[in-house]
Amino acid sequence: MALLSDILYKVGIRTVSGNTSVEVKDVQSDSRLVQPGCCFIAIRGSATDGHRFIVRAIEMGAVAIVCEELPTGVFEGVTLVQVQDSALAAGLIAHQFHGAPSKRIKLVGITGTNGKTTIATLLFKLFTALDHRCGLLSTVQNQIGEEVLPATHTTPDPISLNVLLKRMADEGCSHVFMECSSHAIHQHRIGGLVFAGGIFSNITHDHLDYHRTFDEYIRVKKAFFDELPSEAFALSNLDDKRGTVMLQNTNADKFYYSLRNLSDFKGRIISNSLTGLHMIIQEQEVHFRLIGEFNAYNLLAVYATATCLGEDRQDVLRELSNLTGAEGRFDYIVSEKDKIIGIIDYAHTPDALLNVLVTIKKLRQSQEQIITVVGCGGDRDRTKRPLMATVACEHSDRTIFTSDNPRSEEPSEILRDMDKGIPLKARSKNLAIEDRREAIKAAILMARPEDIVLVAGKGHEKYQEIKGVKHPFDDKSVLMEMYGLLDK
Repeated sequence: MALLSDILYKVGIRTVSGNTSVEVKDVQSDSRLVQPGCCFIAIRGSATDGHRFIVRAIEMGAVAIVCEELPTGVFEGVTLVQVQDSALAAGLIAHQFHGAPSKRIKLVGITGTNGKTTIATLLFKLFTALDHRCGLLSTVQNQIGEEVLPATHTTPDPISLNVLLKRMADEGCSHVFMECSSHAIHQHRIGGLVFAGGIFSNITHDHLDYHRTFDEYIRVKKAFFDELPSEAFALSNLDDKRGTVMLQNTNADKFYYSLRNLSDFKGRIISNSLTGLHMIIQEQEVHFRLIGEFNAYNLLAVYATATCLGEDRQDVLRELSNLTGAEGRFDYIVSEKDKIIGIIDYAHTPDALLNVLVTIKKLRQSQEQIITVVGCGGDRDRTKRPLMATVACEHSDRTIFTSDNPRSEEPSEILRDMDKGIPLKARSKNLAIEDRREAIKAAILMARPEDIVLVAGKGHEKYQEIKGVKHPFDDKSVLMEMYGLLDK
């Protein structure tokens, strides 16, 4: 419970009608969750406009309304607060209402196109191994200590997020590691939070269905670092051509990590195989269980972050060398009889797919075929579909295009978009099979002993979204079923 006046700090008030000394028992942006004594925040979303439900919220017992557009009519005993931006106000209000939980923990945000989940998960595992109680907010799952909570979005809405952060702080978490998606930054879902640090992994072609232009996508990512406080650290990948741009205007302490340039945190790959990475980090030789150059960057970012947070470098490297990555990120299993290597990866952008395929090509021993099963999501950026197809065909011996999450689109239409990116010389080595299970089965059947089958795009997801319905589907389980390993 809090006074309304105490939770309106910095929300950009335009007008106020009513008593701001009223007691608020809860804060909600979903009118269905409003209880008597609640403050309802009307947010304009992509699917619906919360302003349409102001009267309903008042009928449900809301004592205060925060909105951009005032409702018509007289509402006795209800305080109306008009603000410039309801979405931004929601984060600020929720943070204040729940006791500013981000100030009670060391909150680290990770943003970038690829690597967010792996970096966040590795940080959570590392700091847990270093005897800290931690929280995790990621695409795969949310976690408080050992308790696992399902994740519905890469970054939750601001009210749910602050509820989670308060619970993490109340339950003794000292560090929380959170993915910050471009959608979340743009929609102010992280508004009001105080970060101890921010990490930039890389930026490539993605989410142009939402941001419209690549420049806008970059600007949104950069905005996260622009808002970091001077007490925080800002860590960026110097090998990404926009790595320095990201930190141009930040007030935080700047640090860079790199495999190719002189930087604050320098790494070098000695060898890369299916047994893991052999690296030198800050002149220290280390073996890691993760595979691939992209994971070398992830590991370097984690090491640098831990150092920025004051952890002992030797302790960090020792614990980090024992860790495995996030679920659905370069997961691999081998069939018992023919030793066919099956790799499951979340790669769903051209750059991520390229990284995985280049890694596989470096790992194969001789003439093993690379067979790639991949699709593209429906109702998302259509421009990347032919690019995904081109990458898959140019770096694989055989390709099978299939359904990912078609959502409201027809799978055949998505496959037609991908077809435009097939190089002429690769057409005879490409199949289109709409049914994802059948596509994976076909890949296994065409594989020779010791070939490599990559199933890309869905990674950790345990469903396939078709016409608004999420059907149970798990790439790894399907692959294991084909290998006859599920009952063993």
